[in-house]
Formats: sequence, C-alpha cells, structure tokens
Amino acid sequence: MIDHYGWSDALARDFEPHARAGYRPGRVIVQRRSAFGVATDQGELRAKPSGRLLHEAGEGGVPVVGDWVALVPNPSEGLATIHAVLPRRTAFVRRAADSVQTLQVIAANIDVAFVVTSMNADFNARRLERYLAAAWQSGARPVVLLTKSDLSDAPQALADQVMALAGGCPVIVVSARQGVGLDAVRAHIAPGETCVLIGSSGVGKSTLVNHLSGEDRMATQAIRENDARGRHTTSHRQLFRLPDGGLILDTPGIREVGLIDAEEGLGVVFDDIERLAEACRFRDCGHANEPGCAVRGALENGALDPERWASFQKLGQELAAVEDKAERIAREAERRRQLSLQKAYRTTKKDLRGA
Repeated sequence: MIDHYGWSDALARDFEPHARAGYRPGRVIVQRRSAFGVATDQGELRAKPSGRLLHEAGEGGVPVVGDWVALVPNPSEGLATIHAVLPRRTAFVRRAADSVQTLQVIAANIDVAFVVTSMNADFNARRLERYLAAAWQSGARPVVLLTKSDLSDAPQALADQVMALAGGCPVIVVSARQGVGLDAVRAHIAPGETCVLIGSSGVGKSTLVNHLSGEDRMATQAIRENDARGRHTTSHRQLFRLPDGGLILDTPGIREVGLIDAEEGLGVVFDDIERLAEACRFRDCGHANEPGCAVRGALENGALDPERWASFQKLGQELAAVEDKAERIAREAERRRQLSLQKAYRTTKKDLRGA
C-alpha cells in the first residue's frame, strides 16, 4: 500500500536503521488533532505517537500529514504506535497564531505547493505575498491557483497583477464550475508526487480536490454573501490519491501565515525590491532620505507600488522580530545551562571535600 503513497528505493535506504531496530515504515495520510491515519504495507492503520517521541520531539517534530514514520503495527486491532519521524525533504511551515516563535508544520514531504486564492471580493494581494514567501521557503515548487474566475469581472487583469508579484512561479486561472484550468492544474502533479493546497477558507480547495479526484471526497460550502469570505469546511488534513497516480493534500483554511525563517522566500517574492536595493548608491542604504536611493526613486516615479513596499517592510520587520526573540531564547537557554554546570561543579567539589 505504501508504494501508492510515494515509497521509493531512496526512502527504503534511509529507513534501514529503523528496519534493523524492528520498525515498519508508514506515511501519515490523515491528521485529526492528535490522532493519525497511517498508510502501511499492512493497510491503513490508526496510529498515535509513543510517549517517548512526544517527550523528545523538538519544535515541529511531532508527526504531520505527509511524514514518513517508523512504527510498530498491531494490524489485528487496526492500530500502530509511531516511534520516529524520518527527516523531511520539504515542509510548509508557519508561525503559530498565538506565538511569535512557535512554528507549526502544515505539511511535510511535498513536491508542489498550490497557493490557492479566489478571484472574488476576498482577493488580497498582501495576504498572497505571505503565502508565497512561505511556499518558496518550503522547498516545494509554488504554483498560484486563482479560483472562481467566473466570479470576476476582469480575470485576466487580476491574473496579470498576480503574475507581477508571484516571483516567477506559474499562475493558473481556474473555475471548477466551468471546468476552466483543471487540466493545467493536473499537469503540475506528476505520478508519485505530493501536492498541498494552501489558502484561506472558501477559496475552493475542497472543490478542487473533488474535481481532480473525480469524486466527492470533501464537503464544501458556499461563501458568505456579505463579505465573500468562506466558511470553515475542512477540519482536518488528509492526503488523497488521484487517478493519475499523484497525491493531493487538502488543509483547513489559514487566514494568516506568520513567517518563520523565510528570508529566502521573501527575497524571491520581492525580487523586484531586492534588485532596486542593490542599485542604491550606498550599500547600507536605509531607503529613507539617502541620496541615490533607487527604492525611493521608484516610489516617487510610480515604478514601485507603495503598498507593496509597505508589505515588504512589514514582513521583513516581522522576520527580524522572530529572529531577535529566537536569539534571546537561545542566550537564556545557554545561561541556564552554564548555571546548571556551575551548580553541579560546586556540588561535586563540596562532596569531594567532605569525603
């Protein structure tokens, strides 16, 4: 069964140490809070992490959908215990909504990150920039899907706007209702590859899953009429097999993506601003009142959208704040470690004197 979910000779080689320890491989294909569904060579089993794994897992180290895991199966009861998570090739990560630093892994071992946004009144270019920065940073291939094109008065104009800020990744205009763009989406999902749908509620992710799989696998709801925003429909993460051999992962709607360690992704999305900054007269230009500032010049002559510049500054400051807090946490951890060592040394010295 795991062959249908991307198992390969390379993964088998990586798994050898776990196999020698008596574990069996599996892939997490369903995630409902702390409960998991895992595809194994003995079928799909309900699984839970071992206490030791939960205790020793670092931040973001607990299993998520897409992970390859080492487990002990109990097929007679349809259960399994997960003892280890294999290293991830790629991961879509965001900062948890209630934390400056805590990361949340949305999906692991993905090949294509479909960033989905609708072309109705809820379209937000600044939110899309956030999604794209995280998608580029994930290591997967980002593709923008502009859904519900039948609700837009000028779909091509909006698509052109998105192409200008997408950092060179493909942009596909889609209308599931009219069957527009679905073949173009399928072309980005090769057999054996895993893609993930990332976007806000109501942008049509579950509808896309249903159309691409050829059956109604996910429940859908209409968007709210008063603000064109979607209702939460998907409440869990699940990996589906597609008829052509690809794999697609639907996720609950994410209204906001807090960035963590996404400098590279930010640089790709805002490549135009990065190139402008390189053309400034001074290497350490603050883009305020310095002479020869290419960024200020572009803002003044209209070549750079002020809202895009403000978004770049905001996301950059957000990343800087996250990095600053991470450094403070690391320094505090080191201080505590040194105090502990000193205390242990003093205790040992005292015991030696009393012996």
